[in-house]
Amino acid sequence: MFDLDRLTSLADITREQARHRPAATALVFEGRHTRFDELDARASQVANGLGALGLKPDSRLAYLGKNSDRFYELLFGAFKAGQVTVSANWRLALPELVYIMNDARCEALFVGAEYYALVPALLAECPGLRAVVAMDGGHAEYPAFDDWRAAAATADPLLPVALEADVIQLYTSGTTGHPKGVQLSTANYFAFFNAAAAAQWADFAAGEVALACMPVFHVAGVNMGVIAVAQGCTAVIMKEVDPVQILELIPRYRVNNAFFVPAVMLFMLQHPKVAETDFSSLRRLYYGASPIAEDLLLKARAVFGCQFFQLYGLTETVGAGTCLMDADHDPARGRLRAAGQAYPGIELRVVDDAGAELSPGAVGEVLIRSGVVMKGYWGRPEATHEAIREGWFHTGDAGYLDADGFLYIHDRVKDMIVSGGENVYPAEVENAVFGHPSVADVAVIGVPDEKWGEAVKAIVVLKPGAEADAADIIAFARTRIAGYKVPKSVDFVAALPRNPSGKVLRRELREPYWKDRTRRVN
Repeated sequence: MFDLDRLTSLADITREQARHRPAATALVFEGRHTRFDELDARASQVANGLGALGLKPDSRLAYLGKNSDRFYELLFGAFKAGQVTVSANWRLALPELVYIMNDARCEALFVGAEYYALVPALLAECPGLRAVVAMDGGHAEYPAFDDWRAAAATADPLLPVALEADVIQLYTSGTTGHPKGVQLSTANYFAFFNAAAAAQWADFAAGEVALACMPVFHVAGVNMGVIAVAQGCTAVIMKEVDPVQILELIPRYRVNNAFFVPAVMLFMLQHPKVAETDFSSLRRLYYGASPIAEDLLLKARAVFGCQFFQLYGLTETVGAGTCLMDADHDPARGRLRAAGQAYPGIELRVVDDAGAELSPGAVGEVLIRSGVVMKGYWGRPEATHEAIREGWFHTGDAGYLDADGFLYIHDRVKDMIVSGGENVYPAEVENAVFGHPSVADVAVIGVPDEKWGEAVKAIVVLKPGAEADAADIIAFARTRIAGYKVPKSVDFVAALPRNPSGKVLRRELREPYWKDRTRRVN
């Protein structure tokens, strides 16, 4: 359990664990084992190294790389230095990465080997970047992370960190075509720890093993490692999600706790190796980030044989919101489609367009109020004011509460598409497709997909006399946006349906694909 009474900042996490269990294993990554005392000592060196680079408290540093134990050394070091880690989505296209690093005003870049080739372009386009560290070494110009860290002073800087100080800034896709930086503070994380402990889903025991496989540019990916270390567990870190490797690691390390998006569970269950995998060590399995089919959930419970917890939340709430407890996964209770009840200390409301609270069963926008709600969107006061009103965060998700306070996600107020756990906003894709010389108009929607939950579909109006096929449109988009945002299919129409003010009627476009579905999310 979290011992928050002993923590004054997130920097105290490694200090306390090094004091209580110095020789226990904190991190495992591709054969490397890091003890708690080693992790704490390295965090101190990282903090001092960041200071030597000239970064001041509240400075932003960028991490562009896949999951590794070195990421957590960097993160916990940044906690000690009072600096803010911006973990960038490595799936993004170069223009999107440039935007994020300039928007966050990142001063240093810590980059994994897979992305060394992007560094010259990033330095050319991001004038604020004045230092680069090669996380995996082997670069002729930039210092290797291990060497850079080892050269730093070893004394713990013991800097004071205010509760309201930012610690992590993660970027979410934007409805206007640009991502927004979500500012998460020490206070947000303390509220998250308290709420998760009170909800009784995150009470890992010291010495347990947690699998951290979700990408660290997602709040769920960051949180799994932080929660594990904070409670004296061993975090087994995967470079990236690989269902086959997951099936190997669970029995090898006797994994007790893991978080998956539904698509990962689907891929695991479809692999022949699942029949010979020993899941007896699994104690708790958490899932979320996108809705799950009932049949998949029932099969997963039967195969994995452990407790199941659904977690609903957003980056803007440190991933916290509601939890569907294991007992509520009993089909006889009829709640398999519920997202659960609000954690203790988290308030939940469903309101209509005028902000009036709705009665049970009535569909409206889901609002959350709690200390977990972000400080705001970095440099976006208007967007922050729009999202947080009188302390209530407007999620953009539409749903309803039943008489017992269980939340059911019904549809989305916003037009966001969730494909394989990744958030895709139509505006971003439309901006990319619209640049095609043959495209006169375009709208993007999510359509049902058995593998990914939803797939991105572009509906295109061609310019008079112009010619283009679906392959042309898809190939063009791929040069401008991340692969997971690229349309999987393209339909051509003579005109898009719009209301009198000119807004595209997305619901009308979506209806043929979703009309036979009981929910408007998949």
